[in-house]
Amino acid sequence: MTLYQLEVFPAVVQTGSFTRAGELLLTSQSGVSHTIADLEKELGIILFTRNRNSIKLTEAGERILPHAREMVGQKSKINQVAAEAKGVKSGTLRIGAFPSYSANVIPGIFQAFRSRYPGVELLLFEGSYAEVEAWLKAGTVDLGFLANPCAGLDITQLVSDPYVAVLPATHPLRNHNEISIAQLAHEPFLSLTSGCERLVMRAFQENELSLNKQLEVAENSTIISMVEAGMGVSIVPSMILPAMPVNIVVKPITPPITRVIGLAVRSQETISSAMAAFIKETQGWLSLHFSD
Repeated sequence: MTLYQLEVFPAVVQTGSFTRAGELLLTSQSGVSHTIADLEKELGIILFTRNRNSIKLTEAGERILPHAREMVGQKSKINQVAAEAKGVKSGTLRIGAFPSYSANVIPGIFQAFRSRYPGVELLLFEGSYAEVEAWLKAGTVDLGFLANPCAGLDITQLVSDPYVAVLPATHPLRNHNEISIAQLAHEPFLSLTSGCERLVMRAFQENELSLNKQLEVAENSTIISMVEAGMGVSIVPSMILPAMPVNIVVKPITPPITRVIGLAVRSQETISSAMAAFIKETQGWLSLHFSD
């Protein structure tokens, strides 16, 4: 059994595909498939059930997965210790982020960090809030951008992102200066499913209001397109909006809803110098581009 085999195994689980795991690991689909087959042969068990359209962990695979992740995490720690011995000159940081942050903020932060620390490789893992949180706790990523507090993780708060109401351009409420959530309670409502919707649902519950939920949408761009098409209204974080919204009306909401975005680690007591440098660079970049 090799460490590389144990790295490939969680990558397949994370991506749900041999092809996407190959893209993540910069190797071919066939290379990933052969590596998993060799690991299964050596262990004498089947890790995945396969069909034409999907792969699924077996019960044995589920039991082995946390141990494989632990081994990979130990390798990362060894590399971090070596990098610290040389200063922040080399190494790898694995960063988890949710889609709206990946699209709108991560490129600028990565560029700023790489200009100062060109020898440190940055790997981006994109997923929902729940996935980023799970990756952090499992050691799949070193740092993760998350919204609002998460139990069991240390978070450095970065910025506040207010939610806004988005309406079709011809909506009767388009001329209001702000919109109350009560005014949207009976409107056909389009909801995100990436984790952004939790604060919206809580706001309606706290105000004893119900939502006329019509659709649940995973992609930020899709929900904006549906609002443009007149299919309904939504409440979304302002950060997901395109730079120049077209055919939609964007209004502040009352009572206000805000998500606090932070950079999380498993423990501040054990972060490497490279991780500390990334947190510092992130804070500096955001203060320049998102200061009040």
